[in-house]
Amino acid sequence: MPATATSPALPATRDAGARKPPDGSTARYVGRFAPAPSGPLHFGSAVTALASWLRAHQSDGTWLVRIEDLDTVRSVPGAADGILASLRRLGLEPHGEVVWQSRRESIYREALGRMEVLARTYPCACSRREVGGERYPGTCRRGVAAGRKAVSRRLDVSNRRLTVTDILLGNLTQDLEAEVGDFVVQRGDGLIAYHLAVVVDDALQGVTEIVRGADIWPATPRQVELQHTLDLPTPAYLHVPVAVGRDGRKLSKQNAAPAIDAFPPGQVLHDALTFLGLTPETPPTATVTEILAEARARWTLEALRQTLIETATEHQAGRQADPAAAEPYLPTRAAPGQYADNPA
Repeated sequence: MPATATSPALPATRDAGARKPPDGSTARYVGRFAPAPSGPLHFGSAVTALASWLRAHQSDGTWLVRIEDLDTVRSVPGAADGILASLRRLGLEPHGEVVWQSRRESIYREALGRMEVLARTYPCACSRREVGGERYPGTCRRGVAAGRKAVSRRLDVSNRRLTVTDILLGNLTQDLEAEVGDFVVQRGDGLIAYHLAVVVDDALQGVTEIVRGADIWPATPRQVELQHTLDLPTPAYLHVPVAVGRDGRKLSKQNAAPAIDAFPPGQVLHDALTFLGLTPETPPTATVTEILAEARARWTLEALRQTLIETATEHQAGRQADPAAAEPYLPTRAAPGQYADNPA
């Protein structure tokens, strides 16, 4: 790995959201929920937010919220405020101020400059259409072809193979060069790419554990590689099962998953806890404060693990029957019917 000692340092101070406990020491646990404002909060996102909130509160730590609105094309006006209101409605209040990626571009560009100093990135003339969503073959690694204009920058991942350990799922090994190829850190439209912005934000906010959906798992090695390149700490990772609809597809804003604001907040919390392996004794008609108090006292990772045994067994059987066709295990669970219906 190239040395990073001679590169300029990122700002040493943490964001205001990374608070300190009453004894004045740095909080041992810092978690975060980082939604993209591309639409209203749906059940799958509520599950992730709740799991993240629980991990922080059960650890007597800090829970932060970050709005990932750097992608202006995907961001929907008013969606971020709606998401924050939905979180408040569920009783999921962050510690400290909310961070907005759109206000931090200069920090990301400084990190991009560090990687240029280290000769880890290179200009690329290939468009997304040309690559076609497949592994990038390194076309521009040795220079942009004559007559072509660079439109993006990529991180060179030659000979990079990483194993990342997830608290719930175990080890994930990915050969970045063979499976992904050199990936974009600055997009063709000039925006800083998602992976770079995320690792910089997590470092500056002092995040010690990232709780998010298992569908993000394949991107984790890329982010860890960026952390190594920039000499940033690597947090722990916990990827929770993905909520899917009746058609088996992930609940998402793109798939028109219904907004959770259409349902009573107590019912949403009750259903989300059941999804995470805890059957609450507190009824869904109780207040969010009462439901969250029980959740903090009773929810465990072991309960979540138990819910995954059956699906993991089914997946393993599929791998044994046809190893070449089987996808890496990314756990999913069916969302309750009212959240799984596509209204479109």
